[in-house]
Amino acid sequence: MKKQHSDIDCVVFVIDDDESVRTSLKSLFESIGLHVQLFGSADAFLRSERPDIACCLVLDVRLPGLSGIEFQSELAKAGLDIPIIFLTGHGDIPMTVQAMKAGAIEFLTKPCRDQELLDAVRLAIERHRARRKDGQHRSILRDQFASLSPREKEVVALVTAGLLNKQIAAELKISEVTVKMHRGNIMRKMQARSLADLVRMADVLGLSRSKQAPS
Repeated sequence: MKKQHSDIDCVVFVIDDDESVRTSLKSLFESIGLHVQLFGSADAFLRSERPDIACCLVLDVRLPGLSGIEFQSELAKAGLDIPIIFLTGHGDIPMTVQAMKAGAIEFLTKPCRDQELLDAVRLAIERHRARRKDGQHRSILRDQFASLSPREKEVVALVTAGLLNKQIAAELKISEVTVKMHRGNIMRKMQARSLADLVRMADVLGLSRSKQAPS
């Protein structure tokens, strides 16, 4: 469960069943100004209200209930995009490889250097912040594209495929004047500054550009 939070711009979630470890990590992260939320189990984390902001998860491998590795897999299945840093006293090479292949930012063995952990947390939060920004941009573009009429969507596909107005007119059996009108509406609704800008938007949206203008 997520909630909006206006006072902070990032948070570190810590899941570890050892209270002394949780307290130590909280002190470390707060010493550099990070907001921290502590959990003794994966289940407690899932039941909690979490701020909808950039974040990362510092996760022990051995936990009550789901293991850290299993929890990583469950988060991915649930579509929860949270960068994970494993911090454990029980790791091995196969486990490390499995975690990293599944997208973990780092796999650190206790005790690790404070700076090593802080560097991993900073990297994780910056990556999550960038992904959130990209996701918000795609969401805006999807809303703008949804505002287009069915005909305008057809024109977008042909314009971004490289067809000229007269070719689009012939393809859709409409006049060039009508094509120009649609293109004007499209540029306004998509807030595109140029054709190149519109093409980039189409790429972000994954629109097909299979049609090519004849050479």
